[in-house]
Amino acid sequence: MGRSGSTVQACPSRRSRAEPVGTVAVPPGLGGVGHQTVLFAILAVAGAVSACGRAPGETDRRLSIDGRTVAMSGGAGGAAKACFSCHGLDGMGDGISIPRLTGLDAGYLQKQMEDYASGIRPDKVMGPVAKPLDDRSRRAVAAYYASLPVSSSPASAAPPPILWTQGDPKRGLPPCAACHGAEGQGVGGGQPALAGQPAAYTLDQLKRWKRAARRNDPRGVMATIAAKLTENEAAALAAWSETQPASPALASGVASASAVAAAAAGSAASREGRRRDR
Repeated sequence: MGRSGSTVQACPSRRSRAEPVGTVAVPPGLGGVGHQTVLFAILAVAGAVSACGRAPGETDRRLSIDGRTVAMSGGAGGAAKACFSCHGLDGMGDGISIPRLTGLDAGYLQKQMEDYASGIRPDKVMGPVAKPLDDRSRRAVAAYYASLPVSSSPASAAPPPILWTQGDPKRGLPPCAACHGAEGQGVGGGQPALAGQPAAYTLDQLKRWKRAARRNDPRGVMATIAAKLTENEAAALAAWSETQPASPALASGVASASAVAAAAAGSAASREGRRRDR
């Protein structure tokens, strides 16, 4: 299979098995020898075979609700927009600037897809990926990535930044742990995991919120916080959260005991500090 122009023969016609009905093009970025090329070919053949004997449109409906197939094939957007080509077969991203999807809350992932598609969260890469997908496809692929097992390395021994555990009440900055968890594991659909996310990605998102290039956070909380962070503070928070082991998000509305304790400790320390200053 070559790097460009390679094709996989689709379902043969009922009139003549030697006459192909059509072909599925293998995009240049997925060519060459490797497991991604083989997987793409298998998916293309499987899709073609499953189409045999089915009424027009039936195969499309089946694919649209299969999250794994959408992730591997790009769904209605086509193979060039397949999720795995950027986020990896395991959904863990590239460790540099592409975020992990594995283990994130399904509701959060679905909302981001909807926001990309509508333009509420503008992105020149993800917008064209999300827009062709229907609601069922977005829901299915979100559930698929949320269900994948999370792989991670041991946590760094470095202590978290003060802003993570205590915030800065004088500037109106709450502790990150209060929403994202003491270890950055996230809580529910509105407070995503930051643990194990590439520092470059997290920092980029903070910068987007700060300049109002991203505006899909609930009640504008992140935009308000990011606007008050210095560049060094944002970089330190992103760098530390990257070193924490990735883990599945906690259920919506459930806060970790450690996060609550950290937030409470931060508030108490802040109150004590203000009393000493008087």
